[in-house]
Amino acid sequence: MIPELKKPSVIMRDRGRVEEIIRNMHGAGPGALQVISDFDMTLTRFAFNGKRCPTSHNILDNSSLISEDCKAKLANFPKSHYYPIEIDSSLSVEDKVPHMVEWWTQAHDLLVQQRIKKDQLAKAVRESDAMLRDGYEVFFGSLKDHSIPLLIFSAGLGDILEEVIEHNGVFHPNVRVFSNYMEFDKNGLLCSFKGQLIHTFNKREGALLNPDQFEQLQDRPNILLLGDSMGDLTMADGVQNVQNILRIGYLNDKVEERRDAYVGSYDIVLEKDETLDIPNAILRYITEGK
Repeated sequence: MIPELKKPSVIMRDRGRVEEIIRNMHGAGPGALQVISDFDMTLTRFAFNGKRCPTSHNILDNSSLISEDCKAKLANFPKSHYYPIEIDSSLSVEDKVPHMVEWWTQAHDLLVQQRIKKDQLAKAVRESDAMLRDGYEVFFGSLKDHSIPLLIFSAGLGDILEEVIEHNGVFHPNVRVFSNYMEFDKNGLLCSFKGQLIHTFNKREGALLNPDQFEQLQDRPNILLLGDSMGDLTMADGVQNVQNILRIGYLNDKVEERRDAYVGSYDIVLEKDETLDIPNAILRYITEGK
């Protein structure tokens, strides 16, 4: 049905079910579809030429806007303690959540201490190694051309990821972002973060806290969901009256030890795939002749 689904990097636990969902989505057409996606390491690349690409937090952490002392603190505690907890398949989400809250809160507190200037964020993005996945122009363009809403749920930094999308020229009117946003004082200096903290395992609360956004999408009961973590699986939980949902998971890191969990949870798993080829192929099929 879709040749790209036969690529070696594509794993499906139930190909028949996946094809049935895609056929249903094709039958309903683009007017019934919405896309819900994570950002860091899902819409952006995990690595390029063997080197890790930065997340939206990393873009700021590695920039000239951060002192060397702050960089050292930010670089040390995630790698040594929190990241292993986040991806540990032997721990429950309930066990992980307190550690994630602690991780994000510490990171945000450190950033606030840096008194970052709002007008310097775009420069930090331009000078970073952040990259959207190959095929992003087609992905964002197709969604815009067919008026398909793209809802991005991110535990990253909303101000930064918006700059990344804008920098690549694909921040179209159909794109909406739910993330951690900075609060700036009258002098344009970072003074706090807005609203409720969003971390890896509570992204669905972004949906529940924004019911008005989803009421406008009730006539779009088909969902294409893209993520790269187990926490991303719940991003669509705030959507009512779902008819078809296809979950695509990017398995970027520690592939062998996490493969079973991903294959058991996502409909399609993409191993070490730095492109948007599969989502683009599915979108092309759904929108064919529509």
